[in-house]
This record gives sequence, structure tokens and C-alpha cells, in this order.
Amino acid sequence: MKLPRCLTIAGSDSGGGAGIQADLKTFAALGVYGMSALTAITAQNTLGVQGVYELPPDFVGLQIDSVVTDIGVDAVKTGMLANADIIAVVADKVREHALPNLVVDPVMVAKSGDPLLRPDARDALISLLLPLAVVVTPNLHEARVLTGMEIGTVEEMKRAAVAIHRMGPCYVVVKGGHLETGESVDVLYDGEGFAYFPSPRVETKNTHGTGCTFASAIAAGLAKGLDVMEAVWQAKEYITLALRYSLDLGHGHGPTHHFAALYMQAGWMGEHAESRATAFRRPTLRED
Repeated sequence: MKLPRCLTIAGSDSGGGAGIQADLKTFAALGVYGMSALTAITAQNTLGVQGVYELPPDFVGLQIDSVVTDIGVDAVKTGMLANADIIAVVADKVREHALPNLVVDPVMVAKSGDPLLRPDARDALISLLLPLAVVVTPNLHEARVLTGMEIGTVEEMKRAAVAIHRMGPCYVVVKGGHLETGESVDVLYDGEGFAYFPSPRVETKNTHGTGCTFASAIAAGLAKGLDVMEAVWQAKEYITLALRYSLDLGHGHGPTHHFAALYMQAGWMGEHAESRATAFRRPTLRED
């Protein structure tokens, strides 16, 4: 049996809710073989980030070489890249190995507010990595940092998506999880039209790792041969279910439940189990 293969290039979260750990759980839940190249090791829990140890850029590159030259890669997801030197190495390796289906989650700040990307690395992310991306997935805060725009409405999300698309990625998904509305609406832009991915807002404080998980789910879909629209739609359904059954662990922002659907199928959710059916409408791109 040959599984699709996904490589995550990101930092480690010792609390298990975000970073490499969240990525590998997502890949496994969606039927994709996961591999990893660590960029940094964090001392982290649901309350925040207590420490960061950045790995040498050359060693990050060596991890990528080891995976690609032996196992191969069908999609790549990047998360916490920490500094400009690591970003440069990752960009070099993407070009050297012609790595397909690059999904860039521009991780800049942890859920707790702790910085995860040095300020001097933002320019490197924009100039070196975004032009190589098939999909980039900023949340509202990250979109503000990338564009300098104030973003608080869907119309402003659309303008930000257009501005980020000009930086080079093929597709931009601006995530609306922080919108102050009853729905969580993500906006996808492909350079010509927009697609909207609405879902009812899940009221929970346990949202640690949502960005990592969503981007990894998109990469998993691309690795399995889905087009970008279908991959984003699958990822939206997946993260919404993971949030609905998020785990009340720790004293801060707990993690999402990466295996909620599988637990349901196994009958391990007990009285909390619900139908997986969603009210999502299949989105279509349109110019507006």
C-alpha cells in the first residue's frame, strides 16, 4: 500500500497541540504518511511558550534532503520557521528538489501572543518563500502584518488576499476565525475570483494549533490529488469538527481533537457523538 506523503517543516510543540505534533496528527487522521523537518524546539504548553531553541539552518536543510532523497514528497507544509536564515535554506531546498504543493502557514505569533518569527525574518518570508507557495494561509493578524492593512470584515479580508497574492503565491486563504461575527468565514483568492468558506462559529477556548492543523489538512488534500478548492473545503470541515470536540486539557488554550472523526467511527465518543454531516455549501470561485 502506497500512501500519499506529506512533509512538515516547522517547530516542535512540547505540549502536543500545535507545530510538528499537530501536523503529524492531521496527516495521520487524513490518510497521509507524515514526515518532519524540525526548525526549532519549543518549551510550550496551553498557557504559552516558555522557551525556543532554534536549530542550525544547515541541519534543517539536511533533514529535508534526507526525507526527499529517500521517501519522496507529494506535498509540503511550512509552519514556524523562526529566522531569516532558516527561511532561506527552506526556500533553497524547495527549489533544489522541485518540491510540489507547498502550503505556507506564515506562523508569526503563538495563540498566547508569544512571538514565533523574528521581525527581520518577515521580509525573507515575503521575498523568498511566498513566491514558491501554492497556498498561503494567514489569519487576520498575520494578514495585517504582511499587508499593513486593518482587517476586520470580509471585504477587508478580500483586499488583503489580493495584496498577498501579489507577493507571489498561487492561492491565498485569509482565515476569518478572529472575525467578530457569528460565522467563521475564510476567503480564498486565486488571482481572478473569490471563494467563501463559512461555518458556524464554535464557542470554545480550546483553539491551540488551529492554524497548523488547517494548513496541514490542506497539504494532505493536495498530496491526495485534490485541487485547491477541494483541499481547502476538506480542511475547513476537518478543523471545524476538531474544534467542536476540542480537548479541555491544561489551564489555558487546550488543543483541538485531531482524531474526532475516527473516534466517532470507533464508538469512543460516547454520548458526545454526533453526525459528521455539515451544513457547508460546496464553494465556487466567483469574481466580485
